[in-house]
Amino acid sequence: MAEGSPDQICSGRGEWRVKFVDEPLVPGHPLPMRSGHSSPGRLERVLRAGAFAVTAEISPPDSADPNEVYERAALFDGCVDAINATDGSGAHCHMSSVGMCSLLTRRGYAMVMQVSARDRNRIAIQGDVLGAAAMGVYNILCLTGDGVEVGDHPEAKPVFDVDCMSMLNMIRGMRDDSTFLSGRRLTSPPRVFLGAAANPFAPPRDYRPHRLAKKVAAGAQFVQTQYCFDLDVFRDYMTAVRDAGTHEKVFILAGVGPLASARSAEWIRNNVPGVHIPDAVIRRLKGAEDQKQEGVNLCVDMINELQEIEGVHGVHIMAFRQEHRVAEIVECSGVLGDRELWRPKHEWEELAPASEEGARV
Repeated sequence: MAEGSPDQICSGRGEWRVKFVDEPLVPGHPLPMRSGHSSPGRLERVLRAGAFAVTAEISPPDSADPNEVYERAALFDGCVDAINATDGSGAHCHMSSVGMCSLLTRRGYAMVMQVSARDRNRIAIQGDVLGAAAMGVYNILCLTGDGVEVGDHPEAKPVFDVDCMSMLNMIRGMRDDSTFLSGRRLTSPPRVFLGAAANPFAPPRDYRPHRLAKKVAAGAQFVQTQYCFDLDVFRDYMTAVRDAGTHEKVFILAGVGPLASARSAEWIRNNVPGVHIPDAVIRRLKGAEDQKQEGVNLCVDMINELQEIEGVHGVHIMAFRQEHRVAEIVECSGVLGDRELWRPKHEWEELAPASEEGARV
């Protein structure tokens, strides 16, 4: 069975669910495109088949050692559909997203390469997209990027040649029209699934659904949201999204994650731009005997509630410094249902030489 191929199976509750039996990606043997798909990638196949998708973020190392990347990715084996490689998140310097994708696509991982407009002009971005697509990166998440003043290199010169929406439009032109932004032709376009970020909690909140619609019009096919700790606000957001019909044009993955303690939750609320954590969440953590475990329990409860919201197609788990809890969260939430996810096989390591042919997964 082809990777990500759906079988209809009965859940035992009078309804039918999609089951996936993933066939591993073998270096040198890329998957075929499917009718109506923009990419041959696993994430798009899962979403278009109607399954509830799960993605997570890999924490990039401050290192040039590839084994640190492999060890971090292994925490997600068998529990996520794709892994985001972050790109200078928070304007802090780490291993690059394209570097992590290069390492992990060779092992068969489905990657979401984040691209921040903060650090690159249109020439560099287009070149990175072509290079990533050649390596087997099928998902690109377009971001404007945090300002350099909030990071560890505040003296750096920001680029911002394009923003998120113009980047989406630019890459869509490369894919659909086989042209660079300059109009020059491409001999082989990048077959990628385009994504963007959304923050339902940023003021003015009434504008957030309209901004999402603009990103979809620019080319976004999936979005991953900021942490959704306030589900009442998120439900209002999704109501507006449904009223506009946007939920039928884009796959929405709601952001979730475990909080380590009430104290850390308060710090995040006060110091991380764009993250809204209501008082009720902090009170729940404060009242727990084991606050770290309660943070996991809270994340599981949120996933279960998010699955019931119309227009939500999956979750994006951001477990900063708690990546080892992702498998537990996925298992306890039962979010995968009857799906069986792909796991890498370590014997592939010798089958992925650092060559152009070996990098095409």
